[in-house]
Formats: sequence, C-alpha cells, structure tokens
Amino acid sequence: MASFVCSCAFSPDGKSFVVGLESGDIHVYSTSNWEMIGTLEGHSREVRSMEYSPYGKWMCSGSCDKTVRIWITESGVCQHILGHPGDVNCTAYSPRGDQVASACDDKMIRLWDPLTGNCRQILSGHEGTVLCVVYSPKGDQIASGGGIGGFTVHLWNVVTGECTHVFDSHGDKVWGIAFSPKGDQVASASLDKTIRLWDVESGSCHHILEGHHETVNGVLYSLKGDQVFSGSQDGTVRVWDVQSGLCRHTLTGHTQSVYCIAYSPKGDMVASGSQDNTVRLWDVSFGGSRHISSGHNKQVYRVKCSPNGNLVASCSTDTTVRLWDVETGACVRRLSDHGETVLGLAFSPHGNQIVSGSYDNTVRLWDVDTGTCQHSITDYTNVVWSIAYSPQGDQVASASEDKTVRLWNATTGEHRGTLNGHTNGVMCVEYSPDGSTIATCSKDGSTRLWDVGTMACINILTGHRSWVLEVAFSPRGDQLASASADGAVALWSVPTGECYEVLADHEDAVFCIAYSHNGDLLASGSRDKTLRLWDVATGQCKAVVQNFQGTVCGVAWIPSADANYLVTGCQDGSVLKWQVIEEKGQFDVKPCWTAANGSFTVTGASIQDVRGLTSLNKQLLKQRGAEGEPENLFREAGKKLITMASVVSQMRQLSDRTDDQSQQQTVQQDEQRDEQQSEQQSEQQSEQQGEWQENGQPNRTWYRSVVRRVRK
Repeated sequence: MASFVCSCAFSPDGKSFVVGLESGDIHVYSTSNWEMIGTLEGHSREVRSMEYSPYGKWMCSGSCDKTVRIWITESGVCQHILGHPGDVNCTAYSPRGDQVASACDDKMIRLWDPLTGNCRQILSGHEGTVLCVVYSPKGDQIASGGGIGGFTVHLWNVVTGECTHVFDSHGDKVWGIAFSPKGDQVASASLDKTIRLWDVESGSCHHILEGHHETVNGVLYSLKGDQVFSGSQDGTVRVWDVQSGLCRHTLTGHTQSVYCIAYSPKGDMVASGSQDNTVRLWDVSFGGSRHISSGHNKQVYRVKCSPNGNLVASCSTDTTVRLWDVETGACVRRLSDHGETVLGLAFSPHGNQIVSGSYDNTVRLWDVDTGTCQHSITDYTNVVWSIAYSPQGDQVASASEDKTVRLWNATTGEHRGTLNGHTNGVMCVEYSPDGSTIATCSKDGSTRLWDVGTMACINILTGHRSWVLEVAFSPRGDQLASASADGAVALWSVPTGECYEVLADHEDAVFCIAYSHNGDLLASGSRDKTLRLWDVATGQCKAVVQNFQGTVCGVAWIPSADANYLVTGCQDGSVLKWQVIEEKGQFDVKPCWTAANGSFTVTGASIQDVRGLTSLNKQLLKQRGAEGEPENLFREAGKKLITMASVVSQMRQLSDRTDDQSQQQTVQQDEQRDEQQSEQQSEQQSEQQGEWQENGQPNRTWYRSVVRRVRK
C-alpha cells in the first residue's frame, strides 16, 4: 500500500473489507480473493475511523480533514458530508443503524441521523479530546475514551444524553474502547501500555492486561466474549483470556505500529492494519498466528526444505518456484523461467542449487543465491512429474509421463542413462540415503527399486489398486513408504520387498508422504483435505490436521535440533509451517506461519494506454507483471472503480482456470481409465488371493499377499 493503514473494517456479511489510509483514500477489497475492487475518494487527510451500518448498506468514515462521510456501499457514492470544528478521531454506527456517533478535538460527541445528515444531540462532559467511541450491543449506551486533559472512560445514556459512569484509572490517553458481546463489560486501551476490563454496572476494574511494550491503539472482543484482541505501537497483536487476564498469543509480523484491528463477522479472522503499509490477516480458528503474505496464486504441488533448514521451496501451477524464509515465512526468491506448471522440486545436498521439473517438458537447475537458471534440459517430449538429487550431489534423476526415469550430470546437464520398465507415467523418484538405490512409482500401480550402479530393476512392489503417487525412504534407508490414489500408505522392507504395514485412515487419494528426521513419524497429505501423522513402529495415527481448504499436495520436515517442524503445500496455493509437539505420548500440531495469495497476475499485459489508474493501482499492477506508464485518471460516478487492466487480468485468470480445469479433467479421465483396468485385474486376483477390502476397509493381508519380487 502506498501509505500507512489508519483504520479497517469488515462488512456485516464478511464479503468486503475496507482499509482507510493516511492519504485519505479508502480501499475496498473482496474477501473471496483479497483483490482490491474499488476506491472511495473524498477525504483529503488520514481516515482514522470507519464502520459499516448493521446491514452493510451504508458506511461511515471519519477523517483528519474535519469531516464524517456517509457512503452508499453498493455504489461508492458519498451521501452526506458532516462537518466538524476539528479533526475527527472516531465514528460508530448504532446497532439499529439509525444513528451515527462521532467525536473530534472539541471534547464533544455528536449523534447524527445518517439518512438526513442532521445532528440530533451533543454529549458534553469530557475534560479533554475524545479519541474513541462505541455503542453498546443494545444501543442504549455509548462508551467513550478521553485524551489530553482527561484520561477517562465515560458511559452515556443514549436517550437522555447523561453521563452515567466515569472510569479514571488510566495513566494516559485512552485510544481504543469496546463493549463485550453481552454489554456487561467495557475494554479500554491506553497510551499507558495497558488494557483495562471494566464492569458496566459497578464501574470496577476486573483486570489490567499488561504485556505490550508501547501504546495500545486498539481493542476488541471476540464474538463469544471470552477473548480480547489488542493492537499496539510495539507492532504486535495480542490475544487475551478475559476470565484470567492472561495473554494467550502474541501475533508478530508487522514491522511498525499496529493502528487498527477488526474482527470478521464469522469470528474466524482478525485483521490488523499498520504503519508498515500492510494489512495482515490472522486465522484465529487455528488458535495461533497465521500470517498471510504474498505467495502462490494457484495450487502448490510440492514443498521441499533446504539441508540446513533455513529455506523452504515450493512449486506451483502458477509456473513459479518460490523460496521462503523458514523463520519469518517471507518469500526471498521467485524463480519463473518455466512456461507451465512446475511439478517436481529438489534441493542439492549442499543447498546451493535447486532442480525443478515442469509440465513444459523441461528440467531446470537454479542457483539458490541468485535465483538464476544455470541449466535447462529440454530433451523431454512429455511432462516431468518428479525430480531428485543424489545424496552425493553429482546426479539428478527425473521421472516423466513418458514412462522413464532419466539420470543426468548435475553439473553439466549431460544425460547418463535411462531406467525403463514402468508401463505408465512415472509419478515420483527418490534416492536412498546412501545413494545406492533409486525408488520410483507409477500410474501402473507399482513401485520399483533400482540399482544406481547397474541401472537394473531389483524389486517390483505391487499391491496398490490405483496410481502410486509418491515414495519416500526412511532416514536409515531400510524402509520405503508409498502413497496411492487408493487412499492407502504402504510401508515396505527395502531388503526383502515385504509389505508389513498399511496405513489406511485417509478417505481419499494420498498425494504426499515424508519421514521425520529420526524416522519415528510419517506425515501424509491427502485429497480428503487432511494431514496425518503416523507412528511408524505401531502404524497408529497420532494426529490429524483438518483445517486445509483443498488437497494437501506436498509435505516436508524441516531440519531442526530443538523441535519438530514441517511444511505443507496445498491446492489453494498456501504454504504452511507447523510445529509438532509431543507431550506424554500425545501429539499436537500447531501452525507457525502461512504464505498464501489469492491475487491474479497480469504478466505481459500493457497498461500504457489504460486510463483511470491511480499511482497505487499502477504500482500494484506493475508488481504483477504489467508493462507501461499510464498517467491519466478517470472516475465513473456511482460505480466501484475497477480498472480496465484488472478486468483484462481477470479474463486471463478465467482462461487459465479453464485450461487448468481441462487438464484436471484429462487427468481424471486417465485415472478413471487406469482404475477400471486395475479393477478388472484386481477382481481376477481377488478370486485367488482374497478381497482388497474387508468390511469396507483395506485388507492388510491382501496387500502382503500380492507382493512379488523380481531379482535380476
């Protein structure tokens, strides 16, 4: 954003989100994809306060330009301009929407009729500037906080205009105020770095919430009233327990003062606006901080961690590879030379290179420090599904839809050999920890083990009833896990080829698996939108994470000496970091950060001749790849300001989405065809060897019985 964020608010239906800026502009965003859909222009200085009417038809805003504006939200038209003798510090809508309260530097609170723009009543009694005002849930009371000349909280009877209580224990200006959902409590935030919780009836202070290191600028209650959220000049948002007064979470990420906070109508999200020119969204349903930052705008296929644990790499349908800082979640590199979906990804053993495979039939080797492409292998005539580095770092293996696995010199890109044997596309390739063995899996339903030296197939492991989508070696290399579209994860002995455990709790295809660094746990992600943690020794599921918005396509453990961390990549384009906590045999999985983005891209679009772009519009579009220098402005009265460039980009996005859907339909058709063939084969096998399912669940005995080994 071009200037710092002074205020923010959600619409009552949760579909829109507005941001008030220091410049005087109000930006309107759609919460479905977090794209800016309009700008309300009229204020000439910072917008300090905004609030929607109860049904969202109207919105009021207060500014340092000494005005309150009443806006029609559907059209963006300003209906009324309400003048004040000084800077307007705060505004509020009554719960019935029939009244607007505002306060400015003249120590007064004004009550307005929003339909006519007439002032109905003036409340006087503060000895200093009024900095914040809020209605009670019933609308019969108003709470207000004072500044210079009187650091007090006042309660007012709306009907009579009388002051019923004065709370005066704050040691400095009161910047924020909020009623609890029941209306029996008031929370006040102050320059004295504290939040105080007051009983409305008695006027007594229940709790003094201490923990912020600087001024507390804003405060609000959760929908249930059991938590209080506060934003501070120290750059943090804190979550407090109302009953105990203890701080439960500290949400970090902003680099400067947090000026405003807002609660979504569904109660699942808190937004914070900051002087660092950003708005951050925190997913409170996770019970922790969830930082949403700029990231992939389409499905994430795979995630990998660097050997030193400092970086996470992700690849996506948006044709890019992105590198993320493990601690902060910040995107530090964007690798964008591929022309289509990037499907395979791997770090070199030293972490200085990344290799990627793509739907554009190429393999690319990247320098991690510079983000430049060092080699491009274009010998393929079909999709490259997976990629892997040898532990020694001298060799790269790539798996393709052409049914082969090819081995390459990691330095020169020279072709060393080809592994032939699969009868359908090869979905994944992995080296054993000692580099002597390669494991591959295929749409043909089999997993194969290969000798790296001779390039001969030494084992064929069969048992899955559908495509095998991923394989993973245990840290010691004596065990192999395979994940399948049949919803099962099978554990195999590498020396013998025996299947000795089947993990079958997922309800749909399993797309990704990864062993923890000590080999005790196995993580699996599925199309059933869950992540599961398994005890490898017992085969028991120890934890399930169900908060995903799509297929969990990638999972990787982060090297760490003091704790267990992993990252996941999801169909919705998000990359998340998790901490796995074990206590007395019980496992809990907590989120650390997420990098996600619903933004569209306009790479290659020309905005040279597009009129109507503000400097902020121009900056945002150029960041998304647009070219040109538009200079002129235009407005279409009574309509939201949507630029021609954004319309073009949305059309491109729709086209891309149609292409993606076509590709997905093709894949699904291939999968259905292969599944039908597999079912015919398995029906014949089941007559001799037993049914795959027993009482509706995968039959472990069947899996073991169909294991066969081929030794050469």
